[in-house]
Amino acid sequence: MDIEVDIQEEDMEGSWTLLSLLASCVMVFGGALPYVPQYQEIQRSSNTEGFSTRVCLLLLIANILRIFFWIGKQFELTLLLQSVVMISTMLAMLHLCCNIQQANRVSTNQHHFTDLDLRYFWSWSAFEDYLLFCFAFTVLCAFLTLLLLDSVLFVEGLGSLAVLFEAMLGVPQLLQNFHNHSTRGMSVKMVLLWTAGDIFKTTYFVTNHSPSQFWVCGAVQILIDMAILLQVICFASY
Repeated sequence: MDIEVDIQEEDMEGSWTLLSLLASCVMVFGGALPYVPQYQEIQRSSNTEGFSTRVCLLLLIANILRIFFWIGKQFELTLLLQSVVMISTMLAMLHLCCNIQQANRVSTNQHHFTDLDLRYFWSWSAFEDYLLFCFAFTVLCAFLTLLLLDSVLFVEGLGSLAVLFEAMLGVPQLLQNFHNHSTRGMSVKMVLLWTAGDIFKTTYFVTNHSPSQFWVCGAVQILIDMAILLQVICFASY
């Protein structure tokens, strides 16, 4: 009898381990999945006007900050790997957008990160400018982290800033839709996957007792996702 009970417990533990591993894989790669339909939409239409590249800006900043937050306060490795995957995804989106914009560009005017002109911030002409910005921001974060790693206030501040930027990722898209009075060019599938992913990861954060910054971020993101889906309905008649 005891042997049967032990076997059942081992089976249950094995099942939970498998489910936990599956959930971790979804967390690592699931965040990048919503951008697949948007990537395909931009490729198909050769137009980037419906997608706000400032979404990429917010996610790059958020995930670079999260990596340094992990250095100061180590949490699940899953979330660290998620940041690496997300940074790669955002760079891929920017690379595509730069190529499309360059192919469609009529004006010969060029704007670069090294111009230090705030009027054209994040509206640069070449993909290399975005890489240079990411490199400069990473070096700055590395220097500050090395200098202030022993400060609990600094480390917690990194975490709070990371989730604040991530929570706001839908805002540029929300504002662009409002400005255009249209959601044309924006992949609705992307927003639906955002919503599903945000619900999943918020549940994951709560059940895994992740730092409170993470689940608060997830809750805010769900609200913004709902607002964008409401725009889809409202602008459908335009």
